[in-house]
Amino acid sequence: MRLAHSRPGLPRYLTVALFARLAEEGMAVAAVLLALARSGSAAQGAFVLTAWMAPHVLAAPLVGTLAGRTRRPRLFHLAALGGFAAAIAALAMLTGHAPAPVTLTVALLGGCCGPVVSGGLSGLIADLVPAGPARDRAYALDAAVYNAASVAGPAVVSVLAGLWSPGPAMGLLAGAATVAAVLSPGLFRGRVRPVTRPQVGGPGTAALRSGTAAGLTTVVRVRELRAITAAACLAFVGIGGLTTTTVLLAAHRGHPGSGGALMTAFAAGALTGALAMARWRPRMTAQLMATVSLLGTGAALAAAALAPWPEAVVALFVVAGLCDGPLLTATLRIRADHAPTAVRAQVFTLGAGLKITAAACGSGLTGLATTLPPPTLLLTIAALQIMAALLHTLLLASGRHSTPPEDDRTEGDHAEGNPTKGNAIEGNLTAGSPNPDNST
Repeated sequence: MRLAHSRPGLPRYLTVALFARLAEEGMAVAAVLLALARSGSAAQGAFVLTAWMAPHVLAAPLVGTLAGRTRRPRLFHLAALGGFAAAIAALAMLTGHAPAPVTLTVALLGGCCGPVVSGGLSGLIADLVPAGPARDRAYALDAAVYNAASVAGPAVVSVLAGLWSPGPAMGLLAGAATVAAVLSPGLFRGRVRPVTRPQVGGPGTAALRSGTAAGLTTVVRVRELRAITAAACLAFVGIGGLTTTTVLLAAHRGHPGSGGALMTAFAAGALTGALAMARWRPRMTAQLMATVSLLGTGAALAAAALAPWPEAVVALFVVAGLCDGPLLTATLRIRADHAPTAVRAQVFTLGAGLKITAAACGSGLTGLATTLPPPTLLLTIAALQIMAALLHTLLLASGRHSTPPEDDRTEGDHAEGNPTKGNAIEGNLTAGSPNPDNST
């Protein structure tokens, strides 16, 4: 049994997502600055950030299962986002003052709520917006919110930390997350009625384990989901090391301190690309959009590694961002189009968790490879984007085609609470169908 709800409108969703993601993106800077200010070393901040990010991939399947199965989505999202905000507020007080194990434990607990912000919210769009052009535009705007938060979050923290101190800056992030938590129940406001769904594995703990496994099984078995997940993870191994590489590249070219400008150029380009997808919908499939985006990002970064003029490097980083922006839009569309409704939340949270983990691995690998010339590091990152595009193409060419879940192909059926649409997919998946590609 799950609750279906009427659509409260996209603006409320985007507001919730923006405030939550501002807090998430700002934490990467705030944790390090706060530790540095209070202890004189950024090491504790790095450990806090690692503890904050580590649970994403481990907690994502469980969080996605709970989000998909809960009978009280208002309470679930309020609790998850509220816990996220409370953890940030606690870290603002504890970092540099409390024993490290206490601080790291709080960071781990807060990180367990992270999958709701990074992927879980995006999974709601398919329930809030009808299938078709309106939903495609909604995913483009959602991608723009991600990119806007990646620009604004660190910038706001840096400015406040400089004018005041890192503690109040992190407190502001907690406030932003609190606003998201308070507004989140409104996403489920409206006429509510029960929709009967097959139970995944029966009641209790066994059902929870079965539901968690179902999300991972779907990602592995459905060709389109498998392809975009593998390609995005490979690409984000490179993107995870991009910040460190740009700092090293700027110093290598005789412009120390301008690495931040390059990342700002990349983020601004990504935001513009995502907004362009919302304004002008290109006449190509989401799969082709993902491949083209990866190829464009790789080509632009490779050119930036070889360009001798600082102005050209900045321009090429903007181009790389413009190409990267549509990738997230395409990824969100593919997940919504090819994930059965019963496991959509798991697919979104798991995909986001895997990308974050891949980025963390890429950051660590870049740290180990800092003895290499910075242009070589950037060329390697560019090569990973191109390899990801090729991997995406190869994985799409293998296996059989998977049609979108029927409840997404028939506009309005889910909104009208029709329990028959999409249940054939869900029933086959939960009954152990050998391949969800055949469910439709």
